[in-house]
Amino acid sequence: MQDNLAIALMGFPSQLLPEIILGLAACVLFLGATWKVSRHVWGTVALAALVLAGLAMWSVHHSHTPIENEPKAEFADTIRFSAPVLYTKFGVLFKLIGLITGVLLVLLGWDEGGEEHAGEYHACLLLIAAGIGLTGAANDLITLFLALELISIPTYIVLYLPRITAPAQEAAMKYFLLSVFSSGLLLFGFSYLYGVTGTTNISGILDSLGASQGGIATRAVPTWRGLVLVSLVMIVAGLGFRITAVPFHFYAPDVYQGTTTVSAGMLAFVPKIVGFAALLKLLGFVGDSNGQAMGSQAPILFWIMAAVTMTLGNILALWQTNIKRLLAYSSIAHAGYMLIGLAVAPRMTGTSADAVNGVEAVVFYLAAYGAMTLGSFAVLHVLSQSGKTVENEDDLVGLGKTHPVMALVMVLFLFSLIGMPLTAGFVGKFLLFFDAMSVFSSIPEGNAEAVRQATEQGRLYGLLALIGAVNAAIGAWYYLRLASAMYLREAIMPLPAVKTTPAVFAMVVCAVLTLVLGMFPSTLLSPIREAIRPTIAGQAKIAADGPKVAQR
Repeated sequence: MQDNLAIALMGFPSQLLPEIILGLAACVLFLGATWKVSRHVWGTVALAALVLAGLAMWSVHHSHTPIENEPKAEFADTIRFSAPVLYTKFGVLFKLIGLITGVLLVLLGWDEGGEEHAGEYHACLLLIAAGIGLTGAANDLITLFLALELISIPTYIVLYLPRITAPAQEAAMKYFLLSVFSSGLLLFGFSYLYGVTGTTNISGILDSLGASQGGIATRAVPTWRGLVLVSLVMIVAGLGFRITAVPFHFYAPDVYQGTTTVSAGMLAFVPKIVGFAALLKLLGFVGDSNGQAMGSQAPILFWIMAAVTMTLGNILALWQTNIKRLLAYSSIAHAGYMLIGLAVAPRMTGTSADAVNGVEAVVFYLAAYGAMTLGSFAVLHVLSQSGKTVENEDDLVGLGKTHPVMALVMVLFLFSLIGMPLTAGFVGKFLLFFDAMSVFSSIPEGNAEAVRQATEQGRLYGLLALIGAVNAAIGAWYYLRLASAMYLREAIMPLPAVKTTPAVFAMVVCAVLTLVLGMFPSTLLSPIREAIRPTIAGQAKIAADGPKVAQR
């Protein structure tokens, strides 16, 4: 046991090689920012670091075995219940998403930060990319919190660096204060989990909570379900700020409007992906725990949050004329769609191998949402680089005639946000709504009382799918309003010619991803299914032995 533990602890630094490379490169940029060189030099260094981190990830992937495929059960358990990070397929997936996001943000922010602060700006983007990867790999509450803060603290700096206008300073300060408050709530929830289970190891926590609910004789948490529920509420509140779920959404419109277009795009996606990744880990929906722990207590909470979040976000977006405020409320609405997957997930743990469960739909929608949202902000940023700031709906008037290619790309992203066929947004919404309807249609056979309860629950989730479909129709109104402004109204003051910048390349990449994920969804769904589903060995172990209570 001790030998296995030593091997596990010595092995995890090499698993974090991509994050270490990004961290070292960020340090170089912070120190080198005092030199007076072109800001594009720092962007080039950041891109080189991301490419090097990608090569390191590829090398680690071919030299390490994911914990799901570890043939030695005792060694796998030692790592799972001891190591602060795990090398899993889920973690690899988020490392890849983090690197791609980092590349897109560096390209979009190529001219951001000014000559004076370009080094610090790109260093922060590298730390954010490293934080996304570390969130996916975290196996300890402390590691997970540090990963989330590795994203939050650089975000404060990125928001504050411009300091050009009073609204920008207000946006940075508002985000900072509310983010600190949400981190406090998250830590409070973590402290309750530690107090109940006696460990900060996430695998150990889920194992203990699963044992307590499974009625195992050696259960670790006999009568403290109330404290677990309190910790769940606090954790959801702390992470709800990051995913902009109601009622933790109120900062988003003001912050998005006050900050730069690139920073608004980053805020629309990065906090969401790490927030949902943390929720999936803490609720026990990733790996062999199969949602037996905290996830089984959360469906009604997420049902209410999903319905209220997507409805409020879409309704408030109808009255917006400022594009960034509109996209902020759109971001809130899309968080509601993703919460459908978390509400449905505990009811779909027994789905067939060919079916897509709620968690897989959430991860797919996160990737799709990142492509179409970053792409939308990329279009606005590219248009603004031509010399005229694009802030309001009227600034897009006549774009279809003056800049037909830019208008076409923007319409692609808007159609994907609506959920039109052949786009990534359509596949994501279809999977989420179909999962909710699947609960409604799969009523098990059994005694009358069990059938009655299952029928009532099925109707509840069927209603959630209906609410989602109605909200998608509401959202189509304000997205199509932007499209009609570009094609059906005459431009009074046409925008200047678009400059070819690295941001244009980022926009093209987002457009390609939106189409590829829409027309060939299996290219991403297959890796997601492998990363999310419990291993066959893990399922057999749970069925035979019940949860293994972590030793403390």
